[in-house]
Amino acid sequence: MNTLSTTVPLSSLGIGSICQVVSLNLQGLLRRRILDLGMVPGTPVQCIRKSPSGDPIAYLVRDTLIALRSEDASQITVNLTNQY
Repeated sequence: MNTLSTTVPLSSLGIGSICQVVSLNLQGLLRRRILDLGMVPGTPVQCIRKSPSGDPIAYLVRDTLIALRSEDASQITVNLTNQY
């Protein structure tokens, strides 16, 4: 098995991609809400679906499906890991 790791904004994930949260660059109530949903550093996240316009984007976090605006998702840094 070959593992390739890259750090990117969450909003750049393709459908079906799996990553781990590295950091949240959000402020205020949105940061609190994202943390309350369990999206803390090290949490696995999978991109499930994008709307036709690409905003919002649906992610699977801890067996819960959440939708984030692309602008907000771009403030979350993730470690993309592709496994072959």
